[in-house]
Amino acid sequence: MNVDYNSPEPVEGRRLAMYIYVLPNLMTTGNLFFGFFAIIQALKAQFIIAAYAIVAAAVFDLLDGRLARLTRSTSKFGAEYDSLCDLVSFGVAPGLMLFQWALHPFGRLGWVACFLFVTCGALRLARFNVQSTRVEKNYFQGLPIPMAAGIVASSILAFHDLELEALGNVALLAMTALLAIVMVSNFRYRSFKDLDLKERLPFRYLILGVGVIVVVALRPEVMLFVLFIGYAILGAVFGVFKLGKNVRRIRPSVYAPAQVNEDDLVEEIDEVMNSGATENGKKA
Repeated sequence: MNVDYNSPEPVEGRRLAMYIYVLPNLMTTGNLFFGFFAIIQALKAQFIIAAYAIVAAAVFDLLDGRLARLTRSTSKFGAEYDSLCDLVSFGVAPGLMLFQWALHPFGRLGWVACFLFVTCGALRLARFNVQSTRVEKNYFQGLPIPMAAGIVASSILAFHDLELEALGNVALLAMTALLAIVMVSNFRYRSFKDLDLKERLPFRYLILGVGVIVVVALRPEVMLFVLFIGYAILGAVFGVFKLGKNVRRIRPSVYAPAQVNEDDLVEEIDEVMNSGATENGKKA
């Protein structure tokens, strides 16, 4: 039996419907919603609201992955959808916010720096997708794009809290370019995925957690920015001075999954179906 797989007409026995896991993808949609909301607020010059929207998007981004692993509902569709939403929420939205908030006095230099931030974020996501099964899980290769967006959002909150002038700030222009570079770098950043809080841990971990909460509570807007930028700087310093080990790859120098030829796949399916039909005819 020969089947035309390119035909738009449904074939008997062939299911065309697509089934997805709803709950994790709803969380991912929440991530996209708040990213788009941040863009709208940035265009209206409501930068504080836009910054909090980025924080909300990061919360939903964290929830979708946790729920997918907890309910064992991870899928290729979910991973691709998550990356597309991350590009909007943590790439386009922070880049537009930076330009509207601080960098538009620089003119072309300002928007090119923001474009570099968005582009490097997209490259970071693409590299993560193709290397997700080839790089050890406990470390990220390059600064994660949600963390880069968190630095941008917390910088807005910190500048507002400290009543500092952001327009035309050269330090923010340099920060934008440096964040773009470290996202596509090979610097090693701890992912903390090996830290299982459900298991028993040494007492010092609880003390450390309480200490972090107290420090952040003193002045949340400023201290969150200090913690985020400190995480980015430490990874860059360790990478520049070659401290620690390099990211271990399971299969070095392999950057793309194997490509499947659709024509060959269709021919193989036809052969299997024809052989099955022949065997059934012999048995009859």
